[in-house]
Amino acid sequence: MAYDIKNVFYLDTELTLETGTGVGKSDTVQLDLSAYIDPIARGRTMGTGLAIYKVHYSISGASEGALPVGTAESGIIRAGLIAGAGLGSQTNATLTGTANSPTANNALAVMGFDYYGPDAFVGITAAPGPSSPLNRTFMEPSKEVPYVCVRDNVCVVSTALIAMQTTSYISFRLECAQIKLDQATLNQLLRTQTV
Repeated sequence: MAYDIKNVFYLDTELTLETGTGVGKSDTVQLDLSAYIDPIARGRTMGTGLAIYKVHYSISGASEGALPVGTAESGIIRAGLIAGAGLGSQTNATLTGTANSPTANNALAVMGFDYYGPDAFVGITAAPGPSSPLNRTFMEPSKEVPYVCVRDNVCVVSTALIAMQTTSYISFRLECAQIKLDQATLNQLLRTQTV
């Protein structure tokens, strides 16, 4: 399927980063994709998956997204999207295993990034800026090679290294398209997207 204005649409979701989320604990929220995915081929009709071409995100100090995170924020998190995790909405949860982590060696991970609050660098004479390797997207799909989701959900997962000092919000926008999948490709994707 072509990556063009006729086929691509947006899906949005938001996760609240709670101040009470402890070290090594996670906040999650689930985005339902069932309306866009049909992993069953019927006769001549092919199954469909959801191609995620790009993922945009922002971290805000207000739920409507109007404010940046304040300079007094010292929280450090790793966050991202995981296909088919089925985690629902959780706060301060204990998640274990690679399958629940937005990490490059997780076949279910769609994208991932690290965030270091500005105040995490107190005492460092030259604090890293927004394009620093510390505040970075370390994995994402592309227009050329989208992540094709064949499970009925994608979950936002945020895990704290240092708890957020103020309630903050991660907003995501996914550039997506429904695509048809032949049976062999569909079977391969179903095998790799099993938790």
